[in-house]
Amino acid sequence: MGAVDVPEELQAVARRLPARVYLGTSSWSFPGWAGLVYDREVSKEKLAREGLSAYACHPLLRAVGIDRTYYAPLPASEFARYAAAVPDGFRFLVKAHELCTVARFPEQARYGGQRGKRNDLFLNSSYAIAEVVTPVVEGLGAKAGPLLFQFPPQDVSALGGPEGFADRLHAFFRMLPRGPLYAVEIRNARLLHPIYVQALQDVGVCHCLSAHPSMPDIGSQARLIGELGAATVVRWMLARHLSYEEARERYRPFNRIVDQDVAAREAIATRCAAAARLRRPAFVIINNKAEGSAPLSAFRLAERIVAQLQGGPT
Repeated sequence: MGAVDVPEELQAVARRLPARVYLGTSSWSFPGWAGLVYDREVSKEKLAREGLSAYACHPLLRAVGIDRTYYAPLPASEFARYAAAVPDGFRFLVKAHELCTVARFPEQARYGGQRGKRNDLFLNSSYAIAEVVTPVVEGLGAKAGPLLFQFPPQDVSALGGPEGFADRLHAFFRMLPRGPLYAVEIRNARLLHPIYVQALQDVGVCHCLSAHPSMPDIGSQARLIGELGAATVVRWMLARHLSYEEARERYRPFNRIVDQDVAAREAIATRCAAAARLRRPAFVIINNKAEGSAPLSAFRLAERIVAQLQGGPT
């Protein structure tokens, strides 16, 4: 198993795409990407173990998301293994462990006896530094991209309301070490409030623009946050008319675009082009469940970014 032969037209797009625009996918372990990313179809398990280096050979896939860290922290040695598999210009978006971002444990079986109970490690800076920030910094080094704190949908009152949540975020990030690029993704639209924007701006943290049915569209989020943060961070997650389960069944094996989302693509391209003009990095992580095939979404997005930078038609 190796890297696919990239068509010349995509190589040409990659040459024109600014070096600090990092496009990638939520993972690399999809057998259906044979012919798009990999030169043959192999098992998901083999791709999980060995596929990253082949994935990182694609000139348009300059980043990848590490989602498994949301469920359990990884040691620095595991991050170092990832870093060793990719070239210098590659970047990782790493999700912080959910203990940092869940105020009360959901009523789900996987939480066992903790279900419904208050989480004492919610926005606990000491835990975040020891179990999240330090392993990422030590293991990935210069290949670390955004360190993402994703707050899943939860009772806003348990977060202290929009104002209380903003205050707690502000206090939390003030305690974290400077240097890493921190980003926040929320899944409660009520929290997307001017006081939240001000809190992130004050501590130099990025809002992650999330293309997800629970949130306003990318353009609306972008207008509210303005030029917040030192980078543009986007996660293009899910078609607005489907649940994750519906999208999985409709789109697998994730080797073709099924439902184009031209509006989302154009809004993300606009944001990335604006970042490039300001000489700021842009990171876009795409899920298969956005349009049907994350690599193909990334390739089309790259074409639109290049066209916008060159003044092409919309």
